[in-house]
Amino acid sequence: MAEADRDFGPVFDRLKGVLEPYAPRMYVSADDPIWYGLDLAPEAERNPTTWFGAVRRGKRYVSIYLMPVYVDPGLLDGASPELRRRMQGKSCFNFTKVDEPLIGELETLTRTGYERTAGNPEWGAARRVERGMAHRKAGAKFEAGSPG
Repeated sequence: MAEADRDFGPVFDRLKGVLEPYAPRMYVSADDPIWYGLDLAPEAERNPTTWFGAVRRGKRYVSIYLMPVYVDPGLLDGASPELRRRMQGKSCFNFTKVDEPLIGELETLTRTGYERTAGNPEWGAARRVERGMAHRKAGAKFEAGSPG
């Protein structure tokens, strides 16, 4: 079976299970066989800084995106080398099979990320301003309040 023809259903379901416990405290922005996403804000108030995370089924692997890691890279300080090898970019981890030890690390990372955000949709914009990477619209109110 060619890699692109693989059934990643079990991988998608397991990674979706990492995010699902937070759904009652956030907003589900996507829930279909390809995407599952969570946002810190309701649809009318969303912008890129309120996106918490998502799982996406691709042709070669399943990806889980954790935006608290993008905004606060220090969350990865205790991550294993094995988990870091799964990273693509700053906040995406790719899986081709269910790997319980690494998914367990993702569960801890997700929990810590959620605890840092405290469910606050403004957390991402504020952290981005602190790091000089704010989304222009969402960060405007935080930049306006900063000295200098």
